[in-house]
Amino acid sequence: MARARSRYVCSECGYETVKWLGKCPSCGCFGTINEEPVAVKSRGTGLSSQVMPQRLNEITTQTEDRTLTGLKELDRVLGGGLVSGSLTLVGGYPGIGKSTLLLQICQRLGEQGKKILYISGEESPRQIKMRADRLKIHTDMLKLLSETNMTAIENAINHEAADYVIIDSIQTVYMEEVTSAPGSVTQIREATSRLMHICKGRGISVIIVGHVTKDGSIAGPRVLEHMVDTVLYFEGDKTASYRLLRAVKNRFGGTNEIGVFEMTGEGLKEILNPSAYMLNDRPTDVSGTVVTCTLEGTRPLLIEIQSLVSFTSFNMPRRMSTGMDFNRVTILIAVLEKRAGLQLGSYDTYVNITGGMRITEPSLDAAVAAAIASSYRDMPIPADTVIFGEIGLTGELRAVSMAEKRVSEAARLGFKHCIIPRANLRDNFSIKGVKITGVSNVSELLYALQ
Repeated sequence: MARARSRYVCSECGYETVKWLGKCPSCGCFGTINEEPVAVKSRGTGLSSQVMPQRLNEITTQTEDRTLTGLKELDRVLGGGLVSGSLTLVGGYPGIGKSTLLLQICQRLGEQGKKILYISGEESPRQIKMRADRLKIHTDMLKLLSETNMTAIENAINHEAADYVIIDSIQTVYMEEVTSAPGSVTQIREATSRLMHICKGRGISVIIVGHVTKDGSIAGPRVLEHMVDTVLYFEGDKTASYRLLRAVKNRFGGTNEIGVFEMTGEGLKEILNPSAYMLNDRPTDVSGTVVTCTLEGTRPLLIEIQSLVSFTSFNMPRRMSTGMDFNRVTILIAVLEKRAGLQLGSYDTYVNITGGMRITEPSLDAAVAAAIASSYRDMPIPADTVIFGEIGLTGELRAVSMAEKRVSEAARLGFKHCIIPRANLRDNFSIKGVKITGVSNVSELLYALQ
């Protein structure tokens, strides 16, 4: 007989301890460590595996069998479509469009004659039908099931022999043999492990939806993201019309690729030219605004950087940033004061990336510095100018990756002048119709804008 005992597990990161703690030592969250009963299994002799090691040169490889979803942006993020026998995790804030996207995938896959089983633990089939009618989804290849018991879900998958299975969401699924509550670390881990064996053993593509915590990460143990083949995050402000689908892990393709969608009354629509979409209604002949080119995966994306520098009578000027790291903005302000002679100690400084974008790439440094200087001097930057480059603490501009691809994207949208780090000129590239200016430091950057 197994002897019953208890352990304490953090619901955020999966940290385990033998006693209760108010604060998790691993993730630092308060009140997330809960008691879970476990059973100690008796130690057996075990069975020897019949699988023998193979030489690397003896292993044969073959191209993955992919199925296009019908959404070019999604296929781009996945690396060319859904792979047979893959396990995909989709996360995002409530109401951002996860279920909408999955239903639209069902319509496109159904048109290709694929059988889809949609299992929901949060909504009834009638509720899903109402959303499907609103999205104009009518396919006979889609079957709905409202169930949370993992044994019943597995039986339904075996009975229907579906090609694709969607679980919405993994936090609602539970296994009877696990004594902890649904949504706990143990339940999520064991249910995902069972689904992984199903999709790998039978070649079924499984898509699971994961809830997110208040900081935007997938709720549950971090091992959940390690178990699946692909992790997709839905990003974007719910009040804005666009959505970003980002791949942070992909065993069958590249990572950090993004797909851009627009949320409409009829569902998600693809934005095939996101740079032009992001620059809509951009003001011209106004100080404090500049266009830069960032790189999301392999896709160049033109975005607008805005800055407002305003005199303050208070001893402590305010520094605020939206869309990029606040500490990075503070460093750039210090570099402008030290290396370019801008006296910003008596001015409030605000920096914003328009459209609700969140960018961490350091190539934004030059554009942010130019926007701050433009607002400080009240001198507009020409509307046909694109600026990018990383700035160091000594004021130098460092080279960025894929500079030619960034300049080509700017030329495609009609920009005539690109200011880039001088180190990137070593690549000896030229784009027809675009003047390329190389600068070495912040002082040269500001001089080139005059």
